[in-house]
This record gives sequence, C-alpha cells and structure tokens, in this order.
Amino acid sequence: MRSGTQWRSIGAALVLSVFGFGCAPAGPPGRFPAPDLAQSQPQAVNTPGVPGLPGFSSAIKVGSTLYLAGQVPLDSAGRLVGQGDLAAQAAQAFHNMARVVRAVRGVPADLVKLTAYVTEYDTAAVAVIRQAIEPYLEPGAPAALTIVGVSALPEPGMLVVLDGVAVLRGQLPDRTRDRGP
Repeated sequence: MRSGTQWRSIGAALVLSVFGFGCAPAGPPGRFPAPDLAQSQPQAVNTPGVPGLPGFSSAIKVGSTLYLAGQVPLDSAGRLVGQGDLAAQAAQAFHNMARVVRAVRGVPADLVKLTAYVTEYDTAAVAVIRQAIEPYLEPGAPAALTIVGVSALPEPGMLVVLDGVAVLRGQLPDRTRDRGP
C-alpha cells in the first residue's frame, strides 16, 4: 500500500509529464522550431477584375495582415466610375477594396484602418465616405477612418483613393461577418 506522500509524488510526476513536457517545443531540448518564413514574407496580392495603377502594388500580405493601397474608383475594365460624383466613386473604391480582402480569404469586416484621400474636400465629404463604407463594416466595430483632403490624385477625374489595413482573422472567411455587395 502506498502512503499519501508516494501518491503525491506520483501525481506530481504525472502532471509534469502531461503538462510540462506536452507543452515543450518539438526537437532537441532548449530549441524552438524554426519560424515559417513563407508566412512572414511579403506577398503581392493581385486580384483579377480589380484595376490598379501602374507602378503601384494594390495590396501586400504579410502573415495575417493585409496592407491595401491605391484602391481607386475604376471598374473591372479600368474605366473611371461616376465622373464628378464622389458618392459613386467612393462606392466603387470600397467595392474594389472589399474584393481584394475577399481574395485573400478575408471579409471586409477585417478592415481595421482606412484612409480616404479626397479632392475637392469639404465637410460634406465625411458623410459621403461614411455612407459608402457602412455596408461593408460590422455595426458597432467600424474601422478607424481618416479622411484627408488632397489637391490631386493619380488620374484625372478621380475624387477619392483609399488605402487601409486588414487583420485577417482566420484561415477561412467568416461569412457571418461578411457584409456589403
């Protein structure tokens, strides 16, 4: 028959073997596994049907973070949408941005930071930009938004260009959080 001290020793050894050694990294003692370099290397994202500007990357993915730039109000044929209409151009630019996020298995609600560069900026532009993005973001958890007035954009007639950051929250898109057209 075992004494209480012996049972405590056996229990402690069992706990150490299950929790202590089970949590140790694979490989020789004291060594951690090599990082997955493919996940940490910047990867250019090219989305079919989403036009970009020559010489610019429209998106770069590093790990689970997506950096978006130069999201412009061009349709899939590269034509400017909504000549002189900020609302139409903002809607197209956000639509293009959403397509890029979805192309890397994210959803637009993964956007955490947005910047809109707007020509002919006035205070009414704020409401127009917010209205254009509202269909894509989760209620109660909108992305941080900055609107910057600029004197010109890369192409004549463009009134808005977007950039942003998305933190992709999983290997598969969470369709329950996917909003917008």
